[in-house]
Amino acid sequence: MRDMNDLRKEFENFNINEEACIDGSCESDEESIIDYPSYTDALYALLVAPVASGIYISRWDIKDIAYVAGDDMAIHPRKRMFELLMKFATSKENMQAVLDALENHMEEKIAIYTELMTTFPASAEIFEPKIEKAEKTMKLFPQVIEEYFSE
Repeated sequence: MRDMNDLRKEFENFNINEEACIDGSCESDEESIIDYPSYTDALYALLVAPVASGIYISRWDIKDIAYVAGDDMAIHPRKRMFELLMKFATSKENMQAVLDALENHMEEKIAIYTELMTTFPASAEIFEPKIEKAEKTMKLFPQVIEEYFSE
């Protein structure tokens, strides 16, 4: 049976160890393992974030892209839908279908932006950077296939 002094000593040791970790130097192994995001997070940041791709992709857009690529999904939060789309795209063929559908979607948006710039020339300063980002993003699609499905 433990006496009160043993418990007091154990508590003091516990407090000393906790104080040593206040600055975050004692992070758990699980937290320190996170060096790189998963490929889903990386692709989400590259493809779905309008600041990176130039095109806003809504939940309905993701649903349509999935449908064109051969998948069917319900409406969920946008990030969850993208995760489900990437679960579908685990093979090279499915990923190519997703990227093709995404490229078609982006081309449609670029056409809308171009039409708006033609109709309203002052809007060019808003839409030209978006078009450039979208075109730059689409040029990365072959690299995505190569990187994630290299043999």
